[in-house]
Amino acid sequence: MSTPTNHQIRLAARPVGLPKDGDWQRTEEPARPPAEGEVLVQTLYLSLDPAMRGWMNEGKSYIPPVGLGEVMRAGGIGRVVASAAPGLAVGDHVSGALGVQEYATLAAKALTKVDPTLAPLPVHLSVLGMPGMTAYFGLLDVGQPKPGDTVVVSAATGAVGAVVGQIAKIKGCRTVAIAGGPEKCRYAVETLGYDAAIDYKAGDIRQELRTHCPSGVDVYFDNVGGDILEAVLAQLARKARIVVCGAISQYNNTTAVKGPANYLSLLVNRARMEGMVVFDYADRYPLAVADIGAWIKEGRLVSREDIATGGVDAFPATLLKLFSGENFGKLVLKVAD
Repeated sequence: MSTPTNHQIRLAARPVGLPKDGDWQRTEEPARPPAEGEVLVQTLYLSLDPAMRGWMNEGKSYIPPVGLGEVMRAGGIGRVVASAAPGLAVGDHVSGALGVQEYATLAAKALTKVDPTLAPLPVHLSVLGMPGMTAYFGLLDVGQPKPGDTVVVSAATGAVGAVVGQIAKIKGCRTVAIAGGPEKCRYAVETLGYDAAIDYKAGDIRQELRTHCPSGVDVYFDNVGGDILEAVLAQLARKARIVVCGAISQYNNTTAVKGPANYLSLLVNRARMEGMVVFDYADRYPLAVADIGAWIKEGRLVSREDIATGGVDAFPATLLKLFSGENFGKLVLKVAD
């Protein structure tokens, strides 16, 4: 095959607040042919996730930051177009850290083969991908829900929250969604099966929590931090578990991250708050995929993807949808057919 041109998005500057167009550099270069043990992958879909904002910041974290001048890190699904590795042939579909680029040359061992007959490719970046793994292990391993528990989820219709709520229902829990706007709240109850939904954009969240969680919150799956975390802390049940998955309300702060002033509720209620990073469970992903796949087949778990178009050039603007709440479901960027 002729060498294709690879269009890329690279990190040009550390963003202050929301990423701006000037924080990105658009580049192109010939795609590198694979060496022994490598494959050349054409990117088809990219996963856009709130965690990307943290990867742009310098400093210690659970994963090294994206370096200035480097292709922006992103998970994706692609098609093998050239192979120098046994076990992966031209035409195979794979997932992995492809980056925001049209082609990626990677070691075969860094990729996972994907069966496109099991589900549409974007679903492999959603409930069968990192968001699904995050929901599964965050709720079940860290949150440890028991039948009858009240489970509250923020960003409850987002990529992770939607799966958390559905798994909690499967495990026999009562579930309360926190989402933004009447349409998302309706979707949470009518499609995802939440028992109740709180619109954080309207009304008093603390009063709503008292109404919908009269016996307190047993498990809180936190995706947003900030004021909503503080409101839930005020309504904890004895021995409650808080899963700290993300804090999207704080990612673009230009001042210090806001922590909860009423953290002593953890002491009063003998509760615990624990952070989770999905990569810690990588060796157990097949277990989660098997369970989630079975629930989808049984009709007990649904998936919704918000698929944007425009290729890699649309990445900077599309990413911002995550922080405005504009996306509805797992945000995926289509790069090629």
